[in-house]
Amino acid sequence: MHPLFRYIPLHLLVFLILGITIQFYTQIWIYGFPKLLFLFLILLFVLISIQKKVVRTVVAFILFFIIGISSVYIQDTRNFKNAYRSFISKDAKVVLKISKILKSGFYHEKYIAEVLQINKEKTRGRILLNIQKDSLKDQFKIDDLLLVPSFFTRVLPPLNPNQFNYKAYLAKQGIHHQLFLEKHQVLKRLKSKATFQGIAAKFRDKVQHSLSKQGFEKDELAVLSALLLGQRQAVSKELLSHYAAAGAIHILAISGLHVGIILLILSFLFAPLEKVKHGKYLKALSIVAMLWVFAFIAGLSASVVRAVTMFTFVAVGQAVRRKNSIAFSLISSMLLLLIIKPMFLFDVGFQLSYFAVFGIVWVQPRLVVIYGPRFIISKKIWQLITVSIAAQIGILPLSIYNFHQFPGLFIASNLVIIPFLGLILMGGIVVIVLSLLQLTPSFLVVMYGGLISLMNRFVNWVSLQEVFLFKDIGMSFLMMLALYALIFTGVLFLMKKNSWRLGCFLSALLCVQMACLFEDKRANETAAFVVFHKSRVAITGIRRGRELEIQASLDSVKLAAISLLQSYALGAHIRTIKKTRFKNYIHFSSQDILIVDSLGIYRLQGLKRPIVILQYAPKINLERLIKTLEPGLIIADGSNYKRVVHRWKTTAEKYAIPFHDTGQKGAFMLQD
Repeated sequence: MHPLFRYIPLHLLVFLILGITIQFYTQIWIYGFPKLLFLFLILLFVLISIQKKVVRTVVAFILFFIIGISSVYIQDTRNFKNAYRSFISKDAKVVLKISKILKSGFYHEKYIAEVLQINKEKTRGRILLNIQKDSLKDQFKIDDLLLVPSFFTRVLPPLNPNQFNYKAYLAKQGIHHQLFLEKHQVLKRLKSKATFQGIAAKFRDKVQHSLSKQGFEKDELAVLSALLLGQRQAVSKELLSHYAAAGAIHILAISGLHVGIILLILSFLFAPLEKVKHGKYLKALSIVAMLWVFAFIAGLSASVVRAVTMFTFVAVGQAVRRKNSIAFSLISSMLLLLIIKPMFLFDVGFQLSYFAVFGIVWVQPRLVVIYGPRFIISKKIWQLITVSIAAQIGILPLSIYNFHQFPGLFIASNLVIIPFLGLILMGGIVVIVLSLLQLTPSFLVVMYGGLISLMNRFVNWVSLQEVFLFKDIGMSFLMMLALYALIFTGVLFLMKKNSWRLGCFLSALLCVQMACLFEDKRANETAAFVVFHKSRVAITGIRRGRELEIQASLDSVKLAAISLLQSYALGAHIRTIKKTRFKNYIHFSSQDILIVDSLGIYRLQGLKRPIVILQYAPKINLERLIKTLEPGLIIADGSNYKRVVHRWKTTAEKYAIPFHDTGQKGAFMLQD
């Protein structure tokens, strides 16, 4: 057996993850904190008291399963008596503390804020704060205290199938409500105590201010801020899309790659310490200290703290010089992080970081021995290629599942960009120090800015090679799991070739084929009628297998650009979307469907409890329509005025007719 599988923290990690997952999705523990503490102490007592190794092992697994449940339960502020939602009232005054600044939207500045107080009650919990943009006023800063009215609204789920679920994304961060305010609705800015995170943010703002005076171009400064300060707010959507298409989007978010490169640089710089007594421990201590200084400079964001924690364990493991120290360090760091912050488990950045590093640790040693270059330069190039391939293998299923694309030129991108990144990180630290001291020479600004600009131009060129960018790849969660099983068993077989491991690999391959056949069969046999939600536009569609017929007032070109249709087609494995001529009567799955548009025509004979769809605010008497048609359901889509929809809803409730407002309940779907 591989030594990694005998590493006890790996088994504990598995049960911890199991506990976190079950508690988050099922809320299995609802019995409060005292009983949870009592259960934990009982298990701990049993673990200490019993001597039998097998029993102790089982109890340890159960204990870490309970720790997983506990960590999620404790992190969920809704389980506390002073949760802010218990004190929400119409005219309450709320004290918020800004804890994180997000990338601005088109109309609003966005923040994560802690709810400290409602009226005189001390509270806890976090919300999403949306402040209408105002060019005359400055953004709020981390640790700012704000007195605001309690206009809380729930975060809504997506209104159309297969769209990004922002509600679920925020729920995994413990956020369930939001506030929409204008600047003048912020009643007062209060004095606050500085936190460590706030001090880091002020230092980062000072660095950004000093860098902005050095004469860097807009995109150069944006990339510099992203790489060294963890701030992507200034990176344009166009530049982000170029990096994504080139397979280099990870460059713009401080991750394990950045911290790993910094670790290599620091290991080289502190190598002379190994010559003194206890030098390897002094070296490790110095590296860890510098890594956390970097984390402080980068604002102590979640991604930075994760990466630095990961490589802190790696640095310590290297100092101990234990065999398989990197793999053991990664598992230990993951165990610690998930105990402290269990919601990291559902963060895509966390998942990609660990899968990429595990891919490098596990797969790269099997790839690098395939070819043995003779010269040093060719060896380094081959190592970079194998590292890129190994990392890509580690994240490939997860990346396609989340982002639905695969950059075919990722090897070329990483082969050029990673050396660039090493130079940019080293040079950036020098530039930051000199800019703070106001000693930055102009030639250094030109050279350093030119290096970033050259990298941006290369990324732009790679992104334009669209023939190598495979987009709109749909993948289910089941298929992602099957592919990871295939990768895992394949690597096991490469590590040690025997009949049992070959059988596991072939079984995983069979699972992938079965998943493909199952999804293909389901996609071909599915039929559905859908009323989509789109503001000011009426869109209905009939899906038959892999074809979607759309009925809408838009032309085919505008229709193809609507993202909600692209998202639906991607998630449903639809290959063809075509526009069909308008029909106000549709018969689908033994159900009569009548569309009443702005003309207000609805007098058809022989309809049996039809579904009535109201589009473009027809001027009708809904009571008369109900008495005439006796509908089984009334649907109002996004093309109607909200005040009219509200009036229709009141009328429908009066006659006990089910009413579906797509603006509130989302798209309507009738499946055959």
